[in-house]
Parts: sequence; C-alpha cells; structure tokens
Amino acid sequence: MSNKLTNYKLIVTIVTKGMAKKVVASSKKAGAEGGTTLLGRGTGIHEAKKLLGICIDPEKEIILTLIDSSKADSVLSAIVDSGHLNCSSCGIAFVLGTKQIAGVAHLLETMQRRSFDGK
Repeated sequence: MSNKLTNYKLIVTIVTKGMAKKVVASSKKAGAEGGTTLLGRGTGIHEAKKLLGICIDPEKEIILTLIDSSKADSVLSAIVDSGHLNCSSCGIAFVLGTKQIAGVAHLLETMQRRSFDGK
C-alpha cells in the first residue's frame, strides 16, 4: 500500500494557551477528524511582557491538523473564527501541502475502498 496521499494539507495553528480545545472542537465541526496539540512559547516583538523586570515568554499552543484538501478552506475558516485570528496578537494559522504521509492507515484504507468501489 502506498503512503502517498497527495490530496491532504496540514493546517498549522498557533494560539494563546487555553484556546486549543476550542479550536480543535470547531475544526472537527467543520470536517476535521481531530488535531495534535503541542506547547510552545512566543518570541515575537509584540509578545514580550515584563513582570518585576523579568521578561515573560507567553505560552502558546500549536495545533497540527491533517485535512483533506477539499475541506481545508472550511476548516481554516472555522479555526480563524474560533481562535479569533482576525484580532491582533491572537494567533496565526497557515496551510502547508504534504508530499508523503505515514501512520494514517485508516485514511489509506478509506482511499483504497473508494478506489475499489469506483467512487
């Protein structure tokens, strides 16, 4: 079975800590199967805050969402809305193309079934 799924995109979303659950829930409503959340820290010029003269790096959540290309626009739109990404300093999301994907046997089986059924 080939591991080349050329019709999938990766949506990378970076939001303030505590927003990932809401973002993943809205992306699932828009057609995503789920997402992977990682923790990170912001280092942008607008992010630096001080407390008693000590610089505090704001914590971020990074959500990785692998999505069928046909659903990418609607899922991205849901992410932008739920994460308030149109507001300044609330986060960012971007879409990357994928060349090869491994570890997604359920997607490969679905693709193989569709090919067999002629759909």
